[in-house]
Amino acid sequence: MDITDYKINMVSGNRLLKAYCSVTFDNQLVVHNIRIVEANGKVLISMPNHKLSDGTRKDYVHPVSKEFRNILDSFIIDKYKKELENNKEE
Repeated sequence: MDITDYKINMVSGNRLLKAYCSVTFDNQLVVHNIRIVEANGKVLISMPNHKLSDGTRKDYVHPVSKEFRNILDSFIIDKYKKELENNKEE
């Protein structure tokens, strides 16, 4: 499965949430509202989820394998960091 498109929407004024990302796979499936967060000096992604009645959260969509999770994390975080650099240059 290839990532064929993406979009990063930066968020300002939020201590943890830094951006939202949409990722398209094989020009066939898009996943919106992947959150890019920064906590304890580390950039992480959080898959779209909803809050359950017991207060816990459940992902709508998530990678099945650790290998694909690593690919997705690396791709999104790399594109986010490039977006940060582009914004600094402007």
